[in-house]
Amino acid sequence: MYILFAIIIFGMLIAVHEFGHFIVAKACGVKVNEFSIGMGPLLFSRERGETLYSLRLLPIGGFCAMEGEDEDSDDERAFSRAAGWKKFLILIAGALFNLITGIVISLIIYSSAVTYVEPVIADFMDGCPMDSQEYLMVGDEIHSVNGRRVLLTDDLGIIMMLEGDAPIDMKVRRDGQLITLHDVPMVLREYEVEGETVLRYGLYFTARPAGLAEKLKLGFYTAVNFARNVFWSLEMLFEGTAGFDDLSGPVGIVKTMSDVGEASPNIGAALLNLFHFGAFLSVNLCVMNLLPIPALDGGRIFLLLVNGITMLLFKRRIPERLEAMVHIVGMVLLMILMAAVMLNDVLKIFT
Repeated sequence: MYILFAIIIFGMLIAVHEFGHFIVAKACGVKVNEFSIGMGPLLFSRERGETLYSLRLLPIGGFCAMEGEDEDSDDERAFSRAAGWKKFLILIAGALFNLITGIVISLIIYSSAVTYVEPVIADFMDGCPMDSQEYLMVGDEIHSVNGRRVLLTDDLGIIMMLEGDAPIDMKVRRDGQLITLHDVPMVLREYEVEGETVLRYGLYFTARPAGLAEKLKLGFYTAVNFARNVFWSLEMLFEGTAGFDDLSGPVGIVKTMSDVGEASPNIGAALLNLFHFGAFLSVNLCVMNLLPIPALDGGRIFLLLVNGITMLLFKRRIPERLEAMVHIVGMVLLMILMAAVMLNDVLKIFT
């Protein structure tokens, strides 16, 4: 059941992305030949006006096929003949729709919150080495760690995973002033909590009532964190602290969402957790699609900007055939990578 929910949510996020391209293309007067949800063999299609609307077998993508998108076209309403600002709006629309979706889902999730925990020190566990006037004090609001902004208390664990166990520099807001603390010994240690030995940083944080302003802030900060996590994950890949085995494609994403559902205590909590993961995935789709990689929206926007600069400086632009070839090669490489990641996802399921 949770696998079905996960597939539906994943498919809806793809549909939102492609709908963003579609609706803005229509608004800009660009001809759309086909709007498809899914990839692969055709399951259903209906033509309305100039556009073919289709549903395909594999819920791992979709597309909004515009006239003259990757080839020459004599049609005055072709994408290639549209003004630069129209192209930019169409290309960025899919990612923006995903971002808005992620923010809206986060706001809906936090709309029922009664309290929230903010990164303000409420107390220390017995033996915490940071309990000192030299380091942290009760009432300090943690602002950043080694230059990485702390928006929510959960950020600390992620940031410390990136920074390691070495002493850190931390900025805190104390008595209304932002001060810097050097070489703070923030490391995981064993503490006794309610008769159990647990690994903690030794900090208790402050819980406060969640009003409308706090709920809005929580929803927005959560979406921002989802975006930051993408860049932090890429940083880990480049540094070698994460590898190919840590990547997930559509199969791995659906499996993870299913596991989240099954690990929840009841169906209500499962659906809440699945939608939370859906918000995370939606913002991830936004960020990943805007990376300047050929065939992705970000790669097309990058070449659009390059064309604008070359036209401004040299009155020439990149030949359309060359630009199309770059995107074709990029698409082939992305498909190979996706196939490898998908195969790895399947192997992980069975092993």
